[in-house]
Amino acid sequence: MSIASGTRGRHLTRRLVQLYVGLTLYGISSALLVLAGLGLEPWGVLHQGLAERTGLTIGVVSIVVGAVVLLLWIPIRQRPGLGTVSNVFVIGLAMDGTLALVPEIHGLPARIALLALGIVLNGVATGLYIAARFGPGPRDGLMTGLHRLTGRSIRLTRTLIEIAVVTTGFLLGGSVGVGTVLYALSIGPLAQFFLRFFAVPEATTDAAPETTAVGAPDATPGPGAVDAAVAPASPEGAILRR
Repeated sequence: MSIASGTRGRHLTRRLVQLYVGLTLYGISSALLVLAGLGLEPWGVLHQGLAERTGLTIGVVSIVVGAVVLLLWIPIRQRPGLGTVSNVFVIGLAMDGTLALVPEIHGLPARIALLALGIVLNGVATGLYIAARFGPGPRDGLMTGLHRLTGRSIRLTRTLIEIAVVTTGFLLGGSVGVGTVLYALSIGPLAQFFLRFFAVPEATTDAAPETTAVGAPDATPGPGAVDAAVAPASPEGAILRR
């Protein structure tokens, strides 16, 4: 999908709002996990570890890593969408903004509450930006691109990459803990629920169907339509199969 190909069709304004609200909330939720200090999501562990080693903010590291991962799309012939490029910058900026504004949280009960809020908000954010259908984030596109090239399952490809990411991040000083485990167990069901909740109604006309960002023709969502639109082999499907 080209960067411009998702900027057509009905409900464009709503989809754009969902995309940028979702990406902003994703950055905020990631910052809340950092503030909770009970373990980060897999890529967050790597970002924090690199931030510890380089002296850069975790948001800047997130942007740099996202850009590097996006460059890896070139040899595996993945094409970015508007959401892909926006993902690189918006999440990192939202993370740094949140960390600059929200004070440190003390006390285990407050940190547990912040962890739970961060995980749920991350699920909301994921559902918002996937349902906008402007393309996957750089990291998910990398996983599905490698799946296509190697023939390995998405689940196996994702697991191997995220194990490597978590291990590297941990060795660099990133935070791995109960929050990492809870995130891994809960983000799939949460994202699936909010993807259905934020699904954008699609057109039902006699004209030829337009291909959406996830490769499905426009149609009015019915029972199970959202799941059908998110193909298991797509980057969006990979997000849901955590």
